Amino acid sequence: MTDSSSPLRILLTNDDGIDAPGIAAMREELTAVGDVTVVAPAENQSGVGRARNEHAVRRDHPWGYALEGTPADCVAYGLRGLDADFDIVVSGINDGPNAGNYVVGRSGTVGAGVEAAFLGTPAIAVSGYHARDFFCHPPEEYDFSRPARVARALTERVFGTDVFDEVDLLNVNAPADVPSPRMRVTRPFADYDQQVDHHADAGALPDGDREGGLDDDEVYVRLQDVSWPDAVGFENPFPLGDEHRDRYPVGSDRRAMVDGEVSVSPLAVHHGHATDPRLASVVESLSEQVE
Repeated sequence: MTDSSSPLRILLTNDDGIDAPGIAAMREELTAVGDVTVVAPAENQSGVGRARNEHAVRRDHPWGYALEGTPADCVAYGLRGLDADFDIVVSGINDGPNAGNYVVGRSGTVGAGVEAAFLGTPAIAVSGYHARDFFCHPPEEYDFSRPARVARALTERVFGTDVFDEVDLLNVNAPADVPSPRMRVTRPFADYDQQVDHHADAGALPDGDREGGLDDDEVYVRLQDVSWPDAVGFENPFPLGDEHRDRYPVGSDRRAMVDGEVSVSPLAVHHGHATDPRLASVVESLSEQVE
């Protein structure tokens, strides 16, 4: 750890790729408060969670390094492969929100922070959303300066406090289009379902996915997330009306987004367990029966 008078030593990564506008905005802000080293994926790695690879190719970049790997690979390499110590890992800015416990668990942006936490370094994962458009896509058409300023201020303020004594990772969702948004401590909300479609017709296959179509005993299965009410896959669930304020209680990350606020969710990543005496009883009885 550095003392309060020394610049922060920051490892910066993302999941949209090293050339994405979000990481450029984040780097510009963070260089004002610390020494920033970038190790980020060479290409877009959205939605990979904490997936890891055993091998990766590294290439030089003006900001640090581009790695042909996942966000978690980038953090693992940055924290253990460089001759440098880091005080904190910042991941982002993602060009779209990561809110809700299922989405958070699959996010490459958050996955980078989880990897950092397992390696003993506190982390902040930052995602930008638009209060009307939801996803900031295509990202080149959006200004990520507001989420970047929020992340910079939060990084400065929390570092050196006792926040990371109990918290491993802060997951932040900040609006790109709301002036002076309120900031709220939140928890990831559980709201998820899955839509499954079956197609026997080869015409339903995505172009180029399967030469020759389907065999007689095959069916094309399409799995699509239902992560927001009435929105399947990557459909835009915004604008959200008053009924969503009732669905998502105050204090949830999704309610903060409905209200155009900055959501800050403190997360622990040690996969703690729940204690249930009923399970203990079942296991004890089975241990006497199974040979």
